[in-house]
Amino acid sequence: MSQKPIWRQSHGRPWGAGPPRRVFDNAWIALEEYDAVAPTGAKARYGVVRFKNLALAILPLHEDGTVTLVGQNRFPHADYSWEIPEGGGPVNGDPLEHARRELREEVGLEAAEWREVLRAQLSNSVTDERAVGFLALGLSPVDQAPDDTEDLAVARVPFSEALETALAGHMPDMLTLAMLLRAYHMAKEGALPSALARRLLS
Repeated sequence: MSQKPIWRQSHGRPWGAGPPRRVFDNAWIALEEYDAVAPTGAKARYGVVRFKNLALAILPLHEDGTVTLVGQNRFPHADYSWEIPEGGGPVNGDPLEHARRELREEVGLEAAEWREVLRAQLSNSVTDERAVGFLALGLSPVDQAPDDTEDLAVARVPFSEALETALAGHMPDMLTLAMLLRAYHMAKEGALPSALARRLLS
C-alpha cells in the first residue's frame, strides 16, 4: 500500500489546552478562551468562536444556465452583498432539510434534485464553523418567506456573469465564490447534465 504524499500527512504535536472559559454566549455562537500550548511548546491564550449552526450554501442552477442570487445588507462588514442563498441549521440536524427551507424562504424556489457538492471549514484559525454546499436543480417557484430581519433582493443572472463578478472580487462572499467554482469544475468534468454544462460554460 502506497504512503500518502507528504502534503497530505500531519506532522508535529497537536495544540494543548486547558479547560475553556465561556466569555460570550447567545443562540448562534459562543466565544471560549483557553490557556493553550502551541505545537512549538510556546504558551498562548487562544479564543475560539464555537458555532451552533452549520453554514448552508445553495446554488440554484436553472436549466437555461442562469443562477438565482440574493442581495442584502450585511451587518459584520457594514456593506451590501450579492451572494447565493445561504443560511444555517443546527450542527446535529439534517443539512438538506434546512437547505430546502432556506431556498424556499430566501428566493421562493424548490428543487426536484439536490446534490451535496461541498464540505468546508470557514476561518478555521479562530472558529469551528463548518459549511455544507448544495446544488439545487429542477427548480420551480413557491412562496417566498424571509425571516423578520431579512430585506432581500432577488436576481436571476447568467452563470458566467456571476462567476466573472465573483472572480473579479465584486462578490467577496467565500461560499458564493466556492460554489460557483465548484459548479464550473463539475461542468468542465462532465459531472452535470450535458445541456446544462454547455450553458454554464458558454
